[in-house]
Amino acid sequence: MANIHSQKKRILRTERERLENRRYTSAIKTYFRRLEALVGDGDAAAEQTHRELVSTIDKAVKRGALHRNTGARKKSRAARLLSGS
Repeated sequence: MANIHSQKKRILRTERERLENRRYTSAIKTYFRRLEALVGDGDAAAEQTHRELVSTIDKAVKRGALHRNTGARKKSRAARLLSGS
């Protein structure tokens, strides 16, 4: 454990930020699995799930939890999945 007060604060802050990033990435994976299941079943709710997925990806990129190229790649794969190609 660090001895300097600012280092202790930094360790705590880093852990909070890491957990926030994990929440975003976990939610994106969950939406992606949900989208795959809905598209496989031919459900009409796939559009809504796709919108939520894209929104979550955009928020994660804006916040820095994902790199912008990673976000673009995930959105592209989701759109391709939704279109059925």
